[in-house]
Amino acid sequence: MASSSGRRTGPGGGGGGSGDASASPAPGGGRRILRTQTAGNLGESIFDSEVVPSSLVEIAPILRVANEVEASNPRVAYLCRFYAFEKAHRLDPTSSGRGVRQFKTALLQRLERENDPTLKGRVKQSDAREMQSFYQHYYKKYIQALQNAADKADRAQLTKAYQTAAVLFEVLKAVNVSQKIELDQSIEETNKLVEEKKKLYLPFNILPLDPDSAHQAVMQYPEIQVAFHALRNTRGLPWPKDHEKKANADLLDWLQAMFGFQKDNVSNQREHLILLLANVHIRQLSKPEQQPKLDDHAMDIVMKKLFKNYKRWCKYLGRKSSLWLPTIQQEVQQRKLLYMGLYLLIWGEAANLRFMPECLCYIYHHMAFELYGMFAGNVSPTTGENVKPAYGGAEEAFLKLVVTPIYKIIEMEAERSKTIKSKHSHWRNYDDLNEYFWSRDCFRLGWPMRADADFFKTPNFALAPRDQMSGENIPAGSDQWMGKVNFVEIRSFWHIFRSFDRMWSFLILSLQAMVIIAWNGGTPSDVFDAGVFKQVLSIFITAAVMKFGQAILDIVLSWKARKSMSFAVKLRYILKLLSGAAWVVVLPVTYAYALENPGGVARTIKSWFGDGQKQSSLFGLAVVIYLAPNMLAATLFLFPVLRRALERSNLKVITFIMWWSQPRLFVGRGMHEGAFSLFKYSMFWVLLLATKLVVSFYVEIKPLVQPTKDIMKTPITTFQWHEFFPHAKNNIGVVIALWAPIILVYFMDTQIWYAIFSTLVGGIYGACRRLGEIRTLGMLRSRFESLPEAFNNHLIPNESKRRGFRSTFSSKPSQKPEDGKKEEKIAARFAQIWNLIITSFREEDLIDNREKDLLLVPYCKDREMDIIQWPPFLLASKIPIALDMAADSGGKDRDLMKRMKSDPYFTYAIKECYASFKNIIYALVVGLRERDFIEKIFKAVDDHIAEETLIKELNMSNLPTLSKKFIELLDILQKNNKEDRGQVIILFQDMLEVVTRDIMDEQLSGLLETVHGGSNRKHEGITPLDQQEQEQLFTKAIEFPVKESHSWHEKIKRLHLLLTVKESAMDVPTNLDARRRISFFANSLFMEMPPAPKVRHMLPFSVLTPYYKEDVLFSSQALEDQNEDGVSILFYLQKIYPDEWKNFLERVQCKGEEELRETEQLEDELRLWASYRGQTLTRTVRGMMYYRQALVLQSFLDMAREDDLMEGFRAADILSDESPLLTQCKAIADMKFTYVVSCQQYGIQKRSGDPRAQDILRLMTTYPSLRVAYIDEVEEPSKDRSKKIEKVYYSALVKAAVTKPDDPGQKLDQDIYRIKLPGNAILGEGKPENQNHAIIFTRGEGLQTIDMNQEHYMEETLKMRNLLQEFTKKHDGVRYPSILGVREHIFTGSVSSLAWFMSNQETSFVTIGQRVLANPLRVRFHYGHPDIFDRLFHLTRGGVSKASKIINLSEDIFAGFNSTLREGNVTHHEYMQVGKGRDVGLNQISLFEAKIAYGNGEQTVSRDIYRLGHRFDFFRMLSCYYTTIGFYFSTMITVWTVYVFLYGRLYLVLSGLDEALSTGRKFKHNDPLQVALASQSFVQLGFLMALPMMMEIGLERGFRTALSDFVLMQLQLASVFFTFSLGTKTHYYGKTLLHGGAEYRATGRGFVVFHAKFAENYRLYSRSHFVKGIELMILLIVFEIFGQLYRGAIAYIFITFSMWFMVVTWLFAPFLFNPSGFEWQKIVDDWTDWNKWISNRGGIGVSPDKSWESWWEKEHEPLKYSGKRGTILEIVLASRFFIYQYGLVYHLNIITHTKSVLVYCLSWVVIFVILLVMKGVSVGRRKFSAEFQLVFRLIKGLIFIAFISIVIILIAIAHMTVQDIFVCILAFMPTGWGLLLVAQASKSVILKVGLWGSIRALARGYEIIMGLLLFTPIAFLAWFPFVSEFQTRMLFNQAFSRGLQISRILGGHKKDRAARNKE
Repeated sequence: MASSSGRRTGPGGGGGGSGDASASPAPGGGRRILRTQTAGNLGESIFDSEVVPSSLVEIAPILRVANEVEASNPRVAYLCRFYAFEKAHRLDPTSSGRGVRQFKTALLQRLERENDPTLKGRVKQSDAREMQSFYQHYYKKYIQALQNAADKADRAQLTKAYQTAAVLFEVLKAVNVSQKIELDQSIEETNKLVEEKKKLYLPFNILPLDPDSAHQAVMQYPEIQVAFHALRNTRGLPWPKDHEKKANADLLDWLQAMFGFQKDNVSNQREHLILLLANVHIRQLSKPEQQPKLDDHAMDIVMKKLFKNYKRWCKYLGRKSSLWLPTIQQEVQQRKLLYMGLYLLIWGEAANLRFMPECLCYIYHHMAFELYGMFAGNVSPTTGENVKPAYGGAEEAFLKLVVTPIYKIIEMEAERSKTIKSKHSHWRNYDDLNEYFWSRDCFRLGWPMRADADFFKTPNFALAPRDQMSGENIPAGSDQWMGKVNFVEIRSFWHIFRSFDRMWSFLILSLQAMVIIAWNGGTPSDVFDAGVFKQVLSIFITAAVMKFGQAILDIVLSWKARKSMSFAVKLRYILKLLSGAAWVVVLPVTYAYALENPGGVARTIKSWFGDGQKQSSLFGLAVVIYLAPNMLAATLFLFPVLRRALERSNLKVITFIMWWSQPRLFVGRGMHEGAFSLFKYSMFWVLLLATKLVVSFYVEIKPLVQPTKDIMKTPITTFQWHEFFPHAKNNIGVVIALWAPIILVYFMDTQIWYAIFSTLVGGIYGACRRLGEIRTLGMLRSRFESLPEAFNNHLIPNESKRRGFRSTFSSKPSQKPEDGKKEEKIAARFAQIWNLIITSFREEDLIDNREKDLLLVPYCKDREMDIIQWPPFLLASKIPIALDMAADSGGKDRDLMKRMKSDPYFTYAIKECYASFKNIIYALVVGLRERDFIEKIFKAVDDHIAEETLIKELNMSNLPTLSKKFIELLDILQKNNKEDRGQVIILFQDMLEVVTRDIMDEQLSGLLETVHGGSNRKHEGITPLDQQEQEQLFTKAIEFPVKESHSWHEKIKRLHLLLTVKESAMDVPTNLDARRRISFFANSLFMEMPPAPKVRHMLPFSVLTPYYKEDVLFSSQALEDQNEDGVSILFYLQKIYPDEWKNFLERVQCKGEEELRETEQLEDELRLWASYRGQTLTRTVRGMMYYRQALVLQSFLDMAREDDLMEGFRAADILSDESPLLTQCKAIADMKFTYVVSCQQYGIQKRSGDPRAQDILRLMTTYPSLRVAYIDEVEEPSKDRSKKIEKVYYSALVKAAVTKPDDPGQKLDQDIYRIKLPGNAILGEGKPENQNHAIIFTRGEGLQTIDMNQEHYMEETLKMRNLLQEFTKKHDGVRYPSILGVREHIFTGSVSSLAWFMSNQETSFVTIGQRVLANPLRVRFHYGHPDIFDRLFHLTRGGVSKASKIINLSEDIFAGFNSTLREGNVTHHEYMQVGKGRDVGLNQISLFEAKIAYGNGEQTVSRDIYRLGHRFDFFRMLSCYYTTIGFYFSTMITVWTVYVFLYGRLYLVLSGLDEALSTGRKFKHNDPLQVALASQSFVQLGFLMALPMMMEIGLERGFRTALSDFVLMQLQLASVFFTFSLGTKTHYYGKTLLHGGAEYRATGRGFVVFHAKFAENYRLYSRSHFVKGIELMILLIVFEIFGQLYRGAIAYIFITFSMWFMVVTWLFAPFLFNPSGFEWQKIVDDWTDWNKWISNRGGIGVSPDKSWESWWEKEHEPLKYSGKRGTILEIVLASRFFIYQYGLVYHLNIITHTKSVLVYCLSWVVIFVILLVMKGVSVGRRKFSAEFQLVFRLIKGLIFIAFISIVIILIAIAHMTVQDIFVCILAFMPTGWGLLLVAQASKSVILKVGLWGSIRALARGYEIIMGLLLFTPIAFLAWFPFVSEFQTRMLFNQAFSRGLQISRILGGHKKDRAARNKE
């Protein structure tokens, strides 16, 4: 849905940073100042080598080297800087570039400062010598040393060393020249070597392709090698004559030489193509090692994907494709590679043209033909030479001559879009320019392209000022402009009808039929009555009228595209119009003849055409002919296969037949689903529509018929006002007022039925997909046994899986020995991955160390103990319970056996404990005699166990004593200290005594003798022999301290846990998030998912994240900064996540916050901890990099030898040091996964020293395989010698320069590719343009688009290879998926109650909502975030989003539209989830909803929705409507219903009709109204949202939870929130359709615990909510005052309750949901602030939040652009306010007797007099208040006295009452507002008259009154302190339950801070 990063201005978070940290003295002395110096800039922040003006970018490497060598030789660093200064001066002698002069000055100052100190430290006599010796030393130490270790040489290190050496040589040469010294010969030679190597050793992305790197792990894979060698096959290529061929040139080098592509583009696409082919190649072969050459089938697969769209384009335009293959078999592969390479090179350099896929097809078509021509040896007829490419192969030829001209057109059109903000029809967007290439006319462009082609023509008034564009003064020549293509986006509500005409026709015709049936009897069976049936048949006349209307609409709305329209389309429009007109005549005429006794209209028709005989058959025949096309369509609907074939066909006959039903288009053909899918969604809609129509008929329509008949019978003639139409028949006004709300609800309630049905279907589907089977820890425990097997089936690629088997962990013992072996393997693999997940939980601080120990599984089965070991949390507390039960058993074992049978883990715990006990005793005792005893004891016990007589025979009451002794022994073993040896011996003797004396007293009598051997002789006197014997007991027999090993340590720890954890570990893990994640992961293993392939065979994929200027990492400053309530982000996070804070402190081994500040490393840990809990880039990157970790581990499990696994090695241990296996695993992970973050502004941020750039760099160094793409703006002197500096743009990709820990210098980035762009890449919407520039750096076949507000989880990333396999299977039997949808988890729900509502609403959309959309409805599109695109499908079809300005505001969903229209298929998968943050404060949420509503408004007028509405079949079109713009339109109708109802009532009440009716005849018409209003409030209160929410919570967390959540939400005023957001949606959707003005709104993603000021709320909501709320309030008050005379209060309350609720909500919700909204002090501050804002003068440069005037001007700015239609509509709508006045003046007591129209005229006179007096006073104040102050005061006094006296006279003589005064206010206030609206709409006229100032003054008056109205109740409530308490409790209840004392947060925290600062 929403997008997170594009061009947006949010509060630039992450401020502070290292640069300004030293500015603020912090508590704790000088620690802060130290940090500045460690930031790598040595206190000279401006000289950080990165902060260089863009025009001097060439000197940056020299400054980098200076920084690097500074530590080892300051003089050399000085010389480097000096040389850099000279070079800077040469590059820009006049300092004309931006920032150059300041840079040079500062550098010079630094050089002057450093000259003397460095000179003193110089070793050699001269600088030249110093330089020379340093150069030689560097070469020896770094380059030779690394070269000698060539095999293991870290290639990145070597690359860097060569670059540094080259710079040092450059400086050395300069120094020698200045000192006139010759260079040493040997140094020259060294430098030659360095230069050669430097050319080879370029920084690489994934594959190092230089000859020296063939030994790198990634290059050793056979699939990479075959692809690499295939590209090297350059046999027989005709190289250009003057071209010097490189030794290892390949096919792409040849293409570069022939067509002039950029070098870096070629390098980028070379790697891209090799990886693409290698990955497909490996999937085709079972044993890749045997295949020496690239697989042909693999090549064909890639060819087919890349060229599918191109071939379809050729067929569509009737051209032969340019892909000609040679006849000689050996050359075929080379030619295919050339064709693919050419396409990728064109795509890689096409910049913004990538949004225009068919434009790329056009370019490719011609270039591929030239390629073919060169091979075919075609000879040019003019020159007689071989054909050469039209644009030649000069450097950058392709960019300059092909891309730039087309780019310039896009740029000019985009510029025009800014001057005409809301009119899409005046400029061509990306779609228009692309669709030019959908017609054969595009070949008129020619090749080389003609500059005068119509495509390149733009109107001359392109950039003329707005005012001149009104039409008269359009300069000549503009008629040359080609205009829009195929479609015109015009702002109009008619689009809703035009795009979904079939639906509206169906609804209107059904309504007509139902009204006719209800009128004539009222049961559906009446249709079979001949008379009624004939009347029902009149619906065909209505249908014909609508068809005619539509034909007119089509022509009107497509008028501006007429120039580019083909003749066939124009002809079709005209014929449609003519046939429509003909039917509108034919059907009514034949119908008139068919009726027996025709009514008025029919009689008139007959009288025109002659009164012939009754010919009913004629009408029947006409209807059959009229319906013929529909019959055909219905037949085709039933056979989708046939329909697809017909639509895709390019045969002339078929296209001619299809032409009538819809014009031929390149997209939108063959989109129909398979028969079963069709059946599913058709059934869904048939049932839904049937239900809707039945309910509408019986509940809404039928009950209204009788009252309507009654009303029409008795005409009313007495009115309470001046009636303009006193003789109107049938009380038609009343009938309209009665039926209007009902009809609106009839059109809206399908949305309610959709919500109900989709909830049911979604719930059933979810249950079938096994969602929520494991939702609590208890469920997880009970199913844990089957987890390893499920895990093995899904997550481990296993050959033997096809023969099903029971896993180790099944309770039955295995039969075969090899089965046991296999099970051990499963267990070992499960342990590796389970432990990885648990460890990641610990690293994320979700669990503490103890919980981690309880959750881990032993890495392998202990061979000596033949038992299964479960994680201790399952077995915890079982042993202490068993001991107690045994001790109390009294020799009966029934209870114990029962417990063992019911709880399998009980048995496991006992068995494991016994086995470990045995194992440890045996391991410790080495003496033979003692071992003998022990064996006998154990044998006895084992015998008892076998005979099941253990409890009966042995004395169990002393077992706890033994346990206590053994625990003591374990404690000692854990420490393993030599000094404790004696204690161990005594413990052994104690234990032996307990066993022999107490437990086995009777059994072991014989043994006892031997053990206590000499006890009888003891008294006879002590002998030396006796001592000896005593010594022999264990004294010499124990091996202690033990030889430590990992498994021993683990065993002891585990056994200790089993014996000591007393309380049940039922609540491990305690953290709610950890529970949710672990349960979901376990649950997902039982869902349906494709089997996992080996990592090497999986589909490769990339992740792409667009980033603009949001927070990367919170700075220490930002964490500590307090808001006005004294709350810092850190304090807030500690309170919201108390358990995670505790776990964090345990992990970093600190006691509290103060300790964390002590070292820089700990402070960084703290910043990370906080950033991982905000919506920061760091959080997103960490989550996405889990993919790589998962792939490395999975490839280890794929490749590891079995004995390694069985040995119980931790993967982490094997992989810790740089083992060859690790290198291989990493290489595979790199081949399969790439992560690119597109940091649009990174270059600018880096040069300006922005801390965010440093944070991004830190991310790159933390995750070396992360790549950052950015748009670099560089100033370069222009080529035409005019000395002018021009801006050049590059698309750049960087990575962190790999450094060893002991490496000198800073951690920096290095450029991998820099591809020059034709101009600024950001022309349209920021985010899609940002994605598009970086998409060329992604790799693989899947592309996951991830936003800046998302995160991922370790356990979820493990399922990625399964998910990607979905691309390989057809989901509906027709087509493969092009987008895989994935569910999300909203992680911001715990912040406040609002965040909780929002996250629930969002969760239900991304789960149950999208589940139903994908299946059965088949209309899921792309809503942003974690969806995975079929990358090759989308890169050949316009990318992963659309970017035209404004129209593609919701850029994400257009990718889904585009994919569906181009025969893609979007699916949805629930077994993987990605985390996502949402907005958390009311204002943020409203901005977000406004953005979505804006987006939907733009979608309504877009071509994509129109095409989907026409190309889908009827039922799929319904699904599409109700799930996209229909939802917003229905929301709008809900609000309209209230308006229509109230205005209808107002008309009845004020005209007196209501009273006359209710006193005349008692008729009841309230029931249907109540039903209508009930369904309106159903939507209003948010039940539409609540239904799916409840179902999803019920499914996943149980229905009891769902119910309690629902009740809680109601208590926290969820209905208020939903009613409020209804207003937001309606306002912005309607506003966009009327006037445009849609824009990207940055919502900001911070933590909202701050108080929004009153003025801020007023600015945000005054037009969308407050004005409307006050209008409805006035309506309700008038209705109450004048309607109360003749009906009870109960009915009034019942009918208007939901409306009063809406009014109160719209007026006060923003204050209710505003933290500290009712605190007295805040209220006082708000009032002052509001007063200041309202009285400030506006003007140029004054922002809207500083002055009311600026805000007011900006607020009605869209009216400027909305054109005549918008203005007229606005004026018509404003005139509704004059009704009040008209109705109310006749109800004044003064004028009860007269009903003349003069009364109304008089009321206008009064209004104008009042306005004139006000105007006079204000003019007087300006003119006279200085000179004639006294006179002016007198005049004011007189006016006041006159006013009072008039009022008194009216009261005395004309009997005016207080009610009259009140009514006057109610009547005249809205009139003034109406006048204001009219004035705003016609601003240009008012400006000419010169009344704009007065209008503004009047407007300000109104705003002040509105402000007071809102402010008074709030201020009143703030008097009572409990209101504030209640509000806090309600707002932050979620956080309360997690221990957040918000009162502390919002209050007393400042004191602690102050106290701490004093200390």
